[in-house]
Amino acid sequence: MSMTANPGTPPTPSVADRVRILTPGDTVTACGFLGETPVLVLAEGGILFAGTDERRVAAHPGGVILCAACDGSRLLTGGDDGRVVETTVEGTAHEVFSGKAWIDTVALGPAGARAWSAGKTVHADTGKIEPGKGAPKTFAAPSTPGGLAFAPKGVRLAVAHYGGVSLWFPNAAAKPELLEWKGSHLPVTWSPDGRFVVTAMHEPQLHGWRVADGANMRMSGYPGRVRSMSWTATGNGLATGGATALIIWPFAAKDGPMGKQPAMFAPGATRIAVVACHPTTEIAAIGFEDGLILLVRLSDGAEILVRPPGGGPVSALAWAEKGSTLLYGTEDGAAGILTL
Repeated sequence: MSMTANPGTPPTPSVADRVRILTPGDTVTACGFLGETPVLVLAEGGILFAGTDERRVAAHPGGVILCAACDGSRLLTGGDDGRVVETTVEGTAHEVFSGKAWIDTVALGPAGARAWSAGKTVHADTGKIEPGKGAPKTFAAPSTPGGLAFAPKGVRLAVAHYGGVSLWFPNAAAKPELLEWKGSHLPVTWSPDGRFVVTAMHEPQLHGWRVADGANMRMSGYPGRVRSMSWTATGNGLATGGATALIIWPFAAKDGPMGKQPAMFAPGATRIAVVACHPTTEIAAIGFEDGLILLVRLSDGAEILVRPPGGGPVSALAWAEKGSTLLYGTEDGAAGILTL
């Protein structure tokens, strides 16, 4: 991938003419890749496989998909129908769980692990349950979870809720460890090396903890709530939305971002809604509330235009495993695939 810096005021280099436009016809709530096939998660219960031959899977017929997680081989979705559904590379969808409460959050982990929350109850299937046998482990969170995330290694689940994050080993009898901080914690993420846990809060700020000793890290200054976070390819930086510029917090040192200023890139006219860092190169894709999508090289801030502004906010961005393809979707039902 080549990117050219933008000295002075010449127009930003563009690859918009290389985007294959898709017409999902529904709000795109999430997106990802199953194998090499791009997939769009649609609000009204469907999944669009957007390969050479487009096809749709009715994962939640008659329902609304509220949350999704994709790891390249599985797509896990939860809906207002109380169901958790796993869709595979082959395009088959099977029910994992069915209950009465809405499914608020889902997560995928190593070795086939998966988790979801309904009300205050967190369910975790650690990948060792044979179909039709046994039952997921459960944990009663202090309040309705706002986010779930598996640690990069081992089966340990971070559960974000009011008052902090609980770190739970579903296969152990030990009581979950509480990383405490007042306030409502929503999306949660582990650093790729497992040293830090970070949440985006209901307030316009992030909060982090060093897992080894629970040391607190407060990251504030945002004009709006942060709804999207993504780790850079090296794992040393956390890219975030929530501002009119891309904010990247440094996590290479043992104290993470404490005492350090974040890097800022690509100031725009509206706030950034979604961020997705390239899996192997220090590049970030950013989607704004005005529909603009840019690629930003983190070494020098060079920008490339993927989609001009216009239409609804960008609601989903995802890279293929090797970083050769970028997929996007918007709130007003637009979508596209960029092959680099």
